[in-house]
Amino acid sequence: MKRIFIMLMAVAALLSACGGKSSQAPTKEGVSDDKKPLTEDTQVSIVPRYATGFTVRDSADVRMVDVDGKYHFALVKADETAVPTGYTKVRVPIKGTICMTSLQLSNFTALDALDYVKGITGTKNLFNEDVLARTKDGRMVKIGMEGNFDMELILAANPDVIFISPSKRGGYDVIKDTGITLVPHLGYKELDPLGQAEWLKFVAMFIGKEKEANEVFAGIEQRYNELKTLAQQAERRPTVTSGEMHYGTWHAVGGKNYLAQIFRDAGADYVIDDDETSGENLEFEKMYALSANADYWRILNSYPGDFSYEALKASEPRNAMLKSFREKKVIYCNMKHVPYYEKSPVMPDVLLKDFVAIFHPELVEADYQPTFYQLLK
Repeated sequence: MKRIFIMLMAVAALLSACGGKSSQAPTKEGVSDDKKPLTEDTQVSIVPRYATGFTVRDSADVRMVDVDGKYHFALVKADETAVPTGYTKVRVPIKGTICMTSLQLSNFTALDALDYVKGITGTKNLFNEDVLARTKDGRMVKIGMEGNFDMELILAANPDVIFISPSKRGGYDVIKDTGITLVPHLGYKELDPLGQAEWLKFVAMFIGKEKEANEVFAGIEQRYNELKTLAQQAERRPTVTSGEMHYGTWHAVGGKNYLAQIFRDAGADYVIDDDETSGENLEFEKMYALSANADYWRILNSYPGDFSYEALKASEPRNAMLKSFREKKVIYCNMKHVPYYEKSPVMPDVLLKDFVAIFHPELVEADYQPTFYQLLK
């Protein structure tokens, strides 16, 4: 009898539990849309491992995203969902947005999500044929540069949010008056190459592509770390300097810059490796003292035509004094010919391989073709 009583009690509890779950009107999937947990819709969580500029916290029906500790967004599936005080509500997935930088655009390209991009600042120096086609046929509008936006085009694009870069000249106050939510995208501030690439997860939360973002990033991370481990096995570590003279000063990549980290991960030592900044402007004499005997010299610029050692010397005769110049070991990328900022933010693994191929060619396949950087001929 006691055993039968226990069984009856168990059945009663089970029936009660089932009855509790059926109190909401079901959808085709069997769960009310308004009450469906946000994480159940996305099926995956977002956990930044390298990026330090944003954090994510999930509750039953709200995803709270904090950017740089200053900006707070609550991503919800239903307009009537209550959000914490101090958070800006954003209904996701959004239908459309505007990108202000190539770095932001690279995130959408990596996620195969250009359909969400309704506007960009312009197409100067852009290579992506899909983007160029979209601006030509009107699927994307060109809103103008920071500080001189075309408000009619912005309103016509009807974006739910606009991704902005606070470091730019701005002009965002005018846009604020429209009520469009401005979302800071701070990938450019990341000091870890993988951290910069991880901002594609940030974008993914707004467009419902969290699963794709995690998968894409996992591949980037694996390839990067495998190559990094390989490069650390090299028998010697060459030294490398970076930048060039502009308007009387040399803008040097600081020791904390993501590029300095790539140098280290590629098995080389940066000449100002102990510097605590991400970048600074130096006089030639100071930079020469650091760079005179560096094995390699990395340069990124937009040169009209084919850059050469002659052009480098013509721009600053003292450049010829550097060992890397004399031994023809200048590492070069011309942004007039290469879509550097369109691709490199989400391709740190490829960027790393370019440098490994130069510093330690024995570690990569003999027929490797660089994507961004190669030795200047």
